[in-house]
Amino acid sequence: MRRRRLVAGLVGLALAGGMLTGTASADERLVAYAQQAAGQRVVYSYPGLTPPESLLAHIRAGEAAGVIFFGENISSLSQISGVVRQLRAAAAQSPDPYPLLLMTDQEGGMVRRLPGEPALSHKDIGQAANPGSAATSAGRGAGQNLAGVGMNVNLAPVLDVFHAPGDLMDSYERSFSSTASTVGTLGANYVTAQQAVGVAATVKHFPGLGKANADQNTDTRPVTLNVSLSTLRSVDEAPYQQSIAAGAKLAMLSWAVYPALDASRPAGLSAAVMQELRSRNGFTGVTITDALEAGALQGYGSTGNRAVLAAQAGDDLILASARDVNQGTAAADALAGALADGTLDSNAFGAALARVNALRASLG
Repeated sequence: MRRRRLVAGLVGLALAGGMLTGTASADERLVAYAQQAAGQRVVYSYPGLTPPESLLAHIRAGEAAGVIFFGENISSLSQISGVVRQLRAAAAQSPDPYPLLLMTDQEGGMVRRLPGEPALSHKDIGQAANPGSAATSAGRGAGQNLAGVGMNVNLAPVLDVFHAPGDLMDSYERSFSSTASTVGTLGANYVTAQQAVGVAATVKHFPGLGKANADQNTDTRPVTLNVSLSTLRSVDEAPYQQSIAAGAKLAMLSWAVYPALDASRPAGLSAAVMQELRSRNGFTGVTITDALEAGALQGYGSTGNRAVLAAQAGDDLILASARDVNQGTAAADALAGALADGTLDSNAFGAALARVNALRASLG
């Protein structure tokens, strides 16, 4: 009975994806569909300046949602433009009709992967003579810069509300302000301007890293932020309301643990935190994990285990950003296996994939 339900769920997903065609057996096609559907929830990364053949093969097979770029992948605007054309050409050979999600972190200031705009950091924007105008200019500049090389997603803006000078977000100038209302307004300005030029915005790191001290970096180690529920909602989550209303297309969840919401798991692995984002804050777009290789997840096993836990929690996209195609492959293989054996619910999987595909369809 359980197997019949699983097969029925996969058949429904495959029909929706147009996969049950051709001469292969039904079982073979279902396995192929599970692999393809799983890959379409993974954002890959790679080392150096040249995409390896293994990445191009995944793309040609329709087994990738997109690619994230880092500084080591970029030597100039013309070079990365050529890479983007190469990736798009591979995608054009795939059975997947949707454009790739081609993304980077172009927040401004210290956190820029491409040369050029936005020159101002979030902190600079908050301290500008006209912060609202500066945020709009930064969002527009980021969007135009990415669009100019063929990218279509920016992992920005940051909506963390810093709590003290020199804390984690303030030290890297990644917070607009220590006032939630100011962060909300400037974040929404950035989102609106960026998306107006065709580049999707990603608000991050829900429910907020503003309370993190300078040594509480989830990239390197587990972090627990003991913030009351009332403060989380009135300060840290508050800026998201305006950006969600402005139509932000993606939201990235933090890897910190928030005992007020879920004491047992980091936010990006927590169904309770996902419910807070979607049900309480009304976000209906695409959710994406932070880096799957982050030190904050050192207690959560392999790449595959982390990917499955994230999908179970409700993350739509898995960010495999270790600059290793094999990391993305391991995540996709684990998702495919968990979908096939029923560990991941096929209906929830299909809903996540539908959100990702709708996002991809909306972008060039």
